[in-house]
Amino acid sequence: MRALVTAASRYGSTAEIAQMIGEVLRSRGVTVTVAAPDDVGPLAQFDAVVLGSAVYTGHWLHPAIGLARRVATELPGRPVWLFSSGPVGDPGRKLVQQMGADPVDLPALVTATGARGHTMFAGKLDRRNLHGLQRATLWVFRSLEGDFRDQDAIRGWAQSIAEQLAAVGP
Repeated sequence: MRALVTAASRYGSTAEIAQMIGEVLRSRGVTVTVAAPDDVGPLAQFDAVVLGSAVYTGHWLHPAIGLARRVATELPGRPVWLFSSGPVGDPGRKLVQQMGADPVDLPALVTATGARGHTMFAGKLDRRNLHGLQRATLWVFRSLEGDFRDQDAIRGWAQSIAEQLAAVGP
């Protein structure tokens, strides 16, 4: 079984999630390529696809949306899973709960890819990556800074994908 894991990432933390997913799949015997969406060519060499994106203001990043559109005709017959990375801060706070809502683009992405499922992972926010107004806004919302990614949840989700792939076979 050969899988592509790809994710659009603005500052690198969503790309790190893609790497974690790839590591889990490899540990379960899947041959994995982890690549940025802009580096993905035709899908002929892949049996399955995991596609993700960081979410900003409720939307996936353009490279991930563009890849989904570019390869949509190649996806039928391949299992596809989608993931998003976005909410930061205390999950009990209303603002963070709003960040955790499904991306606006999700219905169209599911239709375009035929995805078996979607999951939202918490993200990471580091003030060193921010500039100007974004950095100033973080002074007001200090509780949003930090790494909120749940590595156990990410690995568990990747394990479930590996189990589904093992059941399907190449």
